[in-house]
Amino acid sequence: VHQVANMNLVSSACEIVSTAYASTKESHRYIRSVCDAAEKGVKSMTEATASCVQPVLTTLEPHVAAASEYASKGLDKLGEKLPLLQKPVDQIISDTKDLVSSRVAEAKDAVSS
Repeated sequence: VHQVANMNLVSSACEIVSTAYASTKESHRYIRSVCDAAEKGVKSMTEATASCVQPVLTTLEPHVAAASEYASKGLDKLGEKLPLLQKPVDQIISDTKDLVSSRVAEAKDAVSS
């Protein structure tokens, strides 16, 4: 989970979503009330679930560690195959716009000639 969260694409997407959430929450008092209640509910459920799941996780720890190592190697390979995952969302959008503009210009030139 930490490895995925540290990928530039994922972390920048999370920042964008977090900023949009905070902005929306602060701009409307009714939405803020609903969000505050939902956040408290999620926090309570998370705490309750964590206390119930902890004994199971302790028992399964060796298996979880093996799965984590396997997943980490898979993510490393995925990062090698898809360098896009190492770029922030803003850069991907900018690069995509540039590419589309370039292709459209090439198509216009081809039609014109």
